[in-house]
Amino acid sequence: MSGKNYYDILNIPRNADEKEIKRAYRSLTKKYHPDINKEEGAEEKFKDINEAYSVLSDSQKRAQYDQLGHDAFTSASKGSYQGGGYGSGGFNADFGGFGDIFDSFFGGGSRGQRGPQRGSDLLMRIQITLQEAVFGVDRDIDVMHNEPCPACDGTGSETKKTNVCPRCGGSGQERRANNTPFGQFVSMATCSQCGGSGRIPEERCKKCNGSGHSRVKRTITVNIPAGIDSGMRLRMEGYGEAGDPGAPNGDLFIEVHVTPNPKFTRIGDNLETTTEISPAQAVMGTSITITSIDGRKIDLKVPAGVQYNTALKIPGEGVRRRGRPGDLLVRMKIVIPKHPGSQEKELYEQILELEGNKEPGHGSKGFFQDLKDKMK
Repeated sequence: MSGKNYYDILNIPRNADEKEIKRAYRSLTKKYHPDINKEEGAEEKFKDINEAYSVLSDSQKRAQYDQLGHDAFTSASKGSYQGGGYGSGGFNADFGGFGDIFDSFFGGGSRGQRGPQRGSDLLMRIQITLQEAVFGVDRDIDVMHNEPCPACDGTGSETKKTNVCPRCGGSGQERRANNTPFGQFVSMATCSQCGGSGRIPEERCKKCNGSGHSRVKRTITVNIPAGIDSGMRLRMEGYGEAGDPGAPNGDLFIEVHVTPNPKFTRIGDNLETTTEISPAQAVMGTSITITSIDGRKIDLKVPAGVQYNTALKIPGEGVRRRGRPGDLLVRMKIVIPKHPGSQEKELYEQILELEGNKEPGHGSKGFFQDLKDKMK
């Protein structure tokens, strides 16, 4: 993939609608299709166009791409098995199905009634903390799924050879006729002998009993990118159920849910927290220490005369996303003492006397008059 983002690859603006995306896609794929363009780099360009279109033409993927940005979206594709295993796979952005798209678009390729079937997708839900969502995290998860049987290479046959199913003739479907009061109805159904694969084992594998699959537990490392939000799904290509021999595995989708944090709230790319100050600190101004979401101590200057519920900003201490972190907003909660000491009362009385010598402001008692009323 080139360093450009998907919008640059398709040469469209970020606010392009579906018609503009499809128009650009059709134009570029005709120009760079390997069967048409024999120039060096055309095939790589063609793959980039495919990848960009598969994301931008899907509203959900496009929203995630716009929110995470190109680097974070594509870096979410990094992952690995722990402890090895049969076959290979990787954690990729959702870019599957290019062959089907372009065979349909250009009319290429000849297909039988039923080829080897891709494996089923799996869905797993995991919870992460707000801090992990802010900074990103690698998480190990255990997955139970079917993999191709290592003894027979997924063929279901001890000899690793298969024969054309005699019942369906290799189509994977059989014709069934049902007699009803209205006449005979003919329907096509999955072949009961080969299960729809069109082939049967030459000699049934003893380890998998001819299914070609084995149930295994794998530990997978998932790279959760910084800035991910609740409800987003990551896709691990090839980590779903095993497909038919010669067909790809399904994918594993991981739905992320972020647990609430008692001290911090996420608002877009910003984080928000509250801190308590005294009336005197609000009037005179002060310096306080704020603890960031990852435990660091940050000095914050509170200006004189700050009002209740004012949000002071600490730049760059919000959600880390797309290389431009958000901010930390600190809301001021002015706490009135419930049981002030004698010296405090005396000082407040003096302030109230000073306030009493001022012109009343449209019926307002003033801050310290309100305070005195509450202390009575």
